[in-house]
Amino acid sequence: MSSPQTIHDVPVLMCAAEGEAIGGEGEALDLIGNASYQGAQWVVIPAGRFDDAFFQLSTRVAGDIIQKFVQYRVGLVVLGDISRHTAVSSALRDFVREANRGRQTWFVSDDEELRERLKGQ
Repeated sequence: MSSPQTIHDVPVLMCAAEGEAIGGEGEALDLIGNASYQGAQWVVIPAGRFDDAFFQLSTRVAGDIIQKFVQYRVGLVVLGDISRHTAVSSALRDFVREANRGRQTWFVSDDEELRERLKGQ
């Protein structure tokens, strides 16, 4: 289940920690559609909802999902600790660092960091 919220005047769709695993473009499109319907500019997805393949860049799952969010101009936030994935992949660490420099896809550790990032939007 997802719920709309407003953080610092920015409408976001907060996805529940429990729910269907997000493993591809189909699930991403469902979330984008839901966000658009509710007027959300960002979709916040707990890291645990993503299939492990998302964090293995060679599978291209992350790229495919992120591309859909970019295409529909909806921001994507991966919320939570992904250190078990970044610990084994320097490519993923670099990807996360670059994504966090942008304005489209962020990897944040907790709600406080999310609120801080959205403050500047």
